[in-house]
Amino acid sequence: MATGPSNDAPFRLLDDVAFGEDVVVYSFTNLYGCSIGDETRVGPFVEIQRGVSIGARCKVSSHSFICSGVEIEDEVFGGHAVLVLDDKYPRATTDAGALQGEEDWTLLRTVVRRRAAIGSGAIILGGVTIGEDAMIGAGAVVTSDVPAGVLVTGVPAREG
Repeated sequence: MATGPSNDAPFRLLDDVAFGEDVVVYSFTNLYGCSIGDETRVGPFVEIQRGVSIGARCKVSSHSFICSGVEIEDEVFGGHAVLVLDDKYPRATTDAGALQGEEDWTLLRTVVRRRAAIGSGAIILGGVTIGEDAMIGAGAVVTSDVPAGVLVTGVPAREG
């Protein structure tokens, strides 16, 4: 395990991250409590939250956001401005009007299998699995599981 990314870049928040070998992390990133596999590239303006696992030889393009509870296997491509979420019913407050805390919602695990590709601007809702070699079209909103090797596009994303 490496002690940090293989490159130097300004304006990065790297806190409690497990890095593989030859990981590149560009400027203006927030990575905390996650693991990043060998040879993975993380573009600028990316946030990867606590508990996320990203495999080897992946690409996370700029302006992407990956919530807690996400597992991304090896060789996955993520285009620009991809959102991978962990909650299908977000709320700012409880029914009583208090700000919600972690105890007020259920973390939904999301899995992106090996060699999947996610187009720019796609949104992956929490609790889904994207199969091996699947492709998510640019701008698609994935609300349910995507089988291996299938291309989905649209809102909501459908095979086509």
